[in-house]
Amino acid sequence: MNDLLEEMASDSGSSSDKLDRLEDNQLDSISRLANDASALEEMISHTEDLLKAHKESLRKITDDQLPEALETMGLEKFTLTDGAEISVKAFYGASIPKDRKSEAFQWLRDNDFGDLVKNNVTVTFGRGEDEIANDFMHLCGSKGFAPNQLEQVASMTLKAWLRERVEAGDSVPLDLFGAFITQRATIKRRK
Repeated sequence: MNDLLEEMASDSGSSSDKLDRLEDNQLDSISRLANDASALEEMISHTEDLLKAHKESLRKITDDQLPEALETMGLEKFTLTDGAEISVKAFYGASIPKDRKSEAFQWLRDNDFGDLVKNNVTVTFGRGEDEIANDFMHLCGSKGFAPNQLEQVASMTLKAWLRERVEAGDSVPLDLFGAFITQRATIKRRK
């Protein structure tokens, strides 16, 4: 290690003073910190993987096993000896598939739910174009700017809308909205 430092010092000329002042304990400290950072990154990655696995295990219990067990027994809810109550309720999920967005948005508009679709239009101006940006609303068409357009329905809005429509007895094309309805068990602990 010292040979390497000496070689670096002789190659660098003016930086040799700095290398001469480096002490082994300083280099050891830097090495330890780098190793600690690397170990922590690995632990965080492992913990995130473990968390993902635990969430999937919980989902299987709450969405599959508990609802099925309660249904088999003909129960809607169950109270444990500690007072915690298990109940099963409908759970709604939806996420419009990317390849069906325009079709889904058109269906919403055709069926009087167009207000769910948020239409964001943006234009990016370069450095020094502040004045043009301020005049954008008036000049867009005449200057030939091509704005970027993003249409979207917020996921929570879509889920709430789905729940409302289904509970109202309306017909909704579930596949068009990547929607599903399942049962989910919830456990309310006694306080």
